[in-house]
Order: sequence, then structure tokens, then C-alpha cells
Amino acid sequence: MRKEKKEVPVEERYYLASQWQLMWRKFKKHKLALGGGSVLIIFYVVALFCEFFSPYDIYKRYPKYIYCPPQRIHFFDEEGFHLRPFVYGLKGKPDPVTLRRKYTVNRAKKYPIYFFVRANKYKLWNLFPGDIHFFGVKDGVVFLFGTDKLGRDLFSRNIFASRISLSIGLVGVGISFVLGCILGGISGYYGGASDMIIQRIIEFLISIPTIPLWMALSAALPPRWSPIKVYFGITIILSIVGWAGLARVVRGKLLELREEDFVMAARISGTSESRIITRHLLPSFLSYLIVSLTLSIPNMILGETALSFLGLGIRPPAVSWGALLKDGQNIRTVAQSPWLLIPGLFVVVVVLTFNFLGDGLRDAADPYK
Repeated sequence: MRKEKKEVPVEERYYLASQWQLMWRKFKKHKLALGGGSVLIIFYVVALFCEFFSPYDIYKRYPKYIYCPPQRIHFFDEEGFHLRPFVYGLKGKPDPVTLRRKYTVNRAKKYPIYFFVRANKYKLWNLFPGDIHFFGVKDGVVFLFGTDKLGRDLFSRNIFASRISLSIGLVGVGISFVLGCILGGISGYYGGASDMIIQRIIEFLISIPTIPLWMALSAALPPRWSPIKVYFGITIILSIVGWAGLARVVRGKLLELREEDFVMAARISGTSESRIITRHLLPSFLSYLIVSLTLSIPNMILGETALSFLGLGIRPPAVSWGALLKDGQNIRTVAQSPWLLIPGLFVVVVVLTFNFLGDGLRDAADPYK
């Protein structure tokens, strides 16, 4: 007969749980962090499958709809409620004062919004061909975020821009993590001349104002570089300063732990020093590294946005939130077309959600507190 497992009393579960289990229990109590993490998952899923979620090609122009305002989604009309959402058509007439086209709602034309429709062809991740989009309309247009000066759909462009803006944060932090762990580990574990040299380099980088340094390095990128080269160039530039703070954290932790008994036991058993650092020392404070990395991702995103807004970051035909905000530099244009600032709203939301998530991870990183 199989023995029945005895249920562990609630008061004993705390002492039997691992550190990661305790962190998860404490993290679940942080509602803002859970909400922020959920929002970030949605953002990254949309960015990952942006070809599917965008209704139009980001380079397709609609000359009849230049600076078209966002269209409202409706569920009610004179006949009552409709389960299927729809948008009304638009009429455009030139304004005799501003010479810009003014748009009015044409209620005589109603375009139902369909889901999983076939439209323009694309290649998902430049590998898998497809033509199914999340939503669209037949015999009409739907511009949920309006259009720009060339009549391009801003909803599609914002979705494609999220892929670059969000991925730069992850890739940049990944590079910073590798550099910070390697150089911080060498500095903290070995000490001596290597520690002095690395710390002087860190102090030099930290003493330079971040934005001017980014601008100077971005301006040095060759103008003939392809968008892919510019993307990785900007990512590396953003990582140059990012690794310094992490390296200091790693160094301080290693200085604290390198004389502990478990490290001495590993040395006596003949374990190599590289294995001691990677398998024994770094995992002991990995939770703090994760928190530090999570809180540094928004800085990477803001750095790319600032550089692209100033014309020193992502270049056309690639799009990012900063590159889209560049169209809003003219105050008169923004006053007449405020929907051009929608990318800035996405930047604010992403930065806030990352901070909420980082706060929750920081509180959960010390589950015994």
C-alpha cells in the first residue's frame, strides 16, 4: 500500500521553504508589482508578434489621410447596441486658414472591425510568412492612433517601435550584466592591482555625465551603417555606463563573502576559482542582481528614447518610440496633432511598470525581513 503524504503544518512551511519560494510568497503580496509584471508581459507579447497585431504596413502611406486624428471605436448607433465594434468613415476638407486637412465623422459609412483578418503579407521575425492580422476592416481604414505627416498608421508604427525600444532595454541590460559580473567578480575576488585598475575605470565612467557621453558616442556612429548595426551600436553605447554600477555591487558582495566557510571549503577541495565565483558566490546574491537589473532596464529605455528624440539614436527606416516622438518636436504640430505624443505615454507606462516590478522584487529579495 502507498503511504499517504502527511500535510506539513502551516507554521512549519516557512522554515521548510527555499529562498525562492519565500521570495515568490512575498512578491505575490505586492499588488502593484503583480500588476506591473502583467502589463509588461502584455507589452512584450505584442512587441514579439508586432507583425500580427499591427493592422497595416508601417511604411504604407495614405495620402488622403495625412494628420488624420484617432478614430473612436463604437458599440452603439441609432439602431442600438452592437456586439461587433465598428468605426465611422471620415471626410477630409482643407482648412482655408491653416491649409491643413480637417476631418469630420461620416456617419453614413460604418466599418465593422473584424478579428483575425487577412490583409497585407508579412514575415514574422523575418522568417515565417503570413497575412493574418489581429484586427482590421473591410473596404475602409481604421486609424486608432491617427496618422503622421506622411499618412502612415501610427498604431502600427507604435507597435513596431515597441519591439526596438523594449528589446534595447533587455539586450543592454544583458550586456551590462555580463560585464558587471565579470569585472566586478575579478575586482572583488582577486583584489590587488586588478581591483585598483577596475575601480578607477568605474569611477571615471561614473564621473562623466551620462547623456553627454551617450550623445558623443552616438554621434560617432558612421552615417552609412544599416539599421541593424545602429541598433547594436546604440545598445552597446547604453551598456558602457550601465555595467559600472552593477560591477560595484558584485565587488562589494564578493568582498563580503569570499572569506566565508563555504568558500574556504571549496578552495580546499580543489575547486577552480572561476567555478567558485560562478557556482558558489554569484548565486548567493543572485536575487539582488535580478532586482538591480530590473530597475536598470527603464534607464536603458529612457536613454534610447532621448537619443532617438534628439536624432542621434535609431535612424529611419527603423522606428522606436523615441524616433516617433521626434515628429512632435514642433510645438505648433503638437498643438494641432496631439496624438503624435502617444509614444511618450507608452514610455511613461513602461517605465512606471518596471519600477513597480522592481519595487516588488526588491521587497521580496529579502524574504526573511
